[in-house]
Amino acid sequence: MSPLLAEGLDAAQARQLKTSICQQAGISERTLRRYLSQYQTDGFSGLKPKGKGQRRSEEPIPANILEQAILLRRQVPGRSIAQIIQILEWEGLAQPGQIKRSTLQEKLAERGYSARHMRMYAETGIAARRFQKKYRNQLWHSDIKYGPYLPIGNNGSKKQVYLVSFVDDATRFVLHGQFYPMLDQVIVEDCFRQAIHKYGVPEAVYFDNGSQYRTKWMTRACAKMGIRLLFAKPYSPEATGKVERFNRVVDGFLAEAALEKPQSLDRLNEMFQVWLEECYQNKPHSGLEGGLNPETAYRSDKKALKFLAPETVANAFLHCEERKVDKAGCISFESKKYEVGLSFIGCTVNVIYDPADLTVLTIEYEGHAPWKASQLVIGERAGKRPKLPEHLQPQPAQSSRLLTAAAKKNQQRRVQQAPAVSYRAVRKEGADNV
Repeated sequence: MSPLLAEGLDAAQARQLKTSICQQAGISERTLRRYLSQYQTDGFSGLKPKGKGQRRSEEPIPANILEQAILLRRQVPGRSIAQIIQILEWEGLAQPGQIKRSTLQEKLAERGYSARHMRMYAETGIAARRFQKKYRNQLWHSDIKYGPYLPIGNNGSKKQVYLVSFVDDATRFVLHGQFYPMLDQVIVEDCFRQAIHKYGVPEAVYFDNGSQYRTKWMTRACAKMGIRLLFAKPYSPEATGKVERFNRVVDGFLAEAALEKPQSLDRLNEMFQVWLEECYQNKPHSGLEGGLNPETAYRSDKKALKFLAPETVANAFLHCEERKVDKAGCISFESKKYEVGLSFIGCTVNVIYDPADLTVLTIEYEGHAPWKASQLVIGERAGKRPKLPEHLQPQPAQSSRLLTAAAKKNQQRRVQQAPAVSYRAVRKEGADNV
C-alpha cells in the first residue's frame, strides 16, 4: 500500500496503482480500500489481524451460573451438559435458552470439569508418583505382548506369536524375552525359568491380572523359592508402566522385522535377541541416572545375586493340581490311575508333577511328608481285596445310641406335657348328671 500513500497522487494514478496492486497481491479492490481505511484510522496497529475468537465485552455465562454448573457436575460426575442446563433453568438460575450447550461444555473444559476429566479423576484419582527400587533383583515386572503372524506347523498356516519379557525394576534390564507360538501359562513359566537360571531369584515379582500369571502354579512356585508375589490393581495399566513402556519400544523392532519377513519363529527370536542387545540393553536409558544403559546399570550393581539349588528350582517349577482319592485309594490323572494309599480315601491331595514325565507323581497332603505315587498296573488276575484302614472300619457297639437317646427324649416330653382337664368327675351337688 505504500505507493498509494504518496503525497500529490491524482485520481487516475491512484486507480492505476490499485489495479496493479490487486493483480499482484491477488486481493479485491474492496479489500484494498478497507486496508487503507484501517491504516488511516488506527495506523499500523489497525492492520493487525483481529482473529476469530475475540472476546465479547460480556461473558457468555455469568460467573455465578458457571459455579453452579461446576457444582452440579461435581455432585454427579455423570451428568450431561443438557441435564445441567435443565436443572439450572428449573431452579430459576438461568432463563430458558440463555445457556448454549457448546458454550457451557467449553467453559467446563477450560476449568477442568469436562466429562473426560471427571471420568479420569473417578477412575484413577490423582496421578501416581513414580517409584524405582534401589537395587537390582528387588522387583521384576513381566507382561505379554501380541506379536506378528508367522507360519507355524507343517501345513504352513499363519498364527500369531506372543512376546513374554521380564524386566528388572531398578535398572530396566531385560532379564529374558522371547516369542512363543501360543498364549498359555506355559510360556510364562518357561520365560520365568530362563530368567532365574541366568540371573538368580528376585525378592518380589509384580504382574498384572492376566490369567497366565494369576495361577495356582505361580503361587506355589513363588512360595517354594521365597519370592513375594504381587499383582497390580485391576484396570490400572499405569501400575506396570515400566514393562508397558518397554513393549512400546518393541513396536520399533516389529516394524523393522516386518521388512525382513521372517518365515519362522526361530528366525524372529534370533533377530529379536540381536535387536535387544544392540538397540536396548546397551543404549542409554532416559530413566537411569547419568545416561547409563540397562546392561551397565545391572552389571555394575553391588547387590549380590541370589541363586538357589537346582533341586529347589526344579521342584518349584513342577506343576500342581488337586485330586480326590477314590474308594480304591487311587486318583485319576491325565486319564490314568495312580495309587495314593488307602489311608487317604476321600481326601483331596495335591499332585506335583513334571509335564514332560508322568511316570511318577509326587503327592502332598497336610501333615504328611511328600511321597511318590506310581501308575496303577492292572494284571490278568484280580488281587486280594485289601482291608480298609483302621480309622475307616466299622466300630462295634453294644446298643443303639439312637434308640437310647430317643427313649430318654420321649420320657422328658411326657414329664413336661401338661395333662388334659376332664369334666367327667365334676358333678352337680345332689344330681347324678354332670
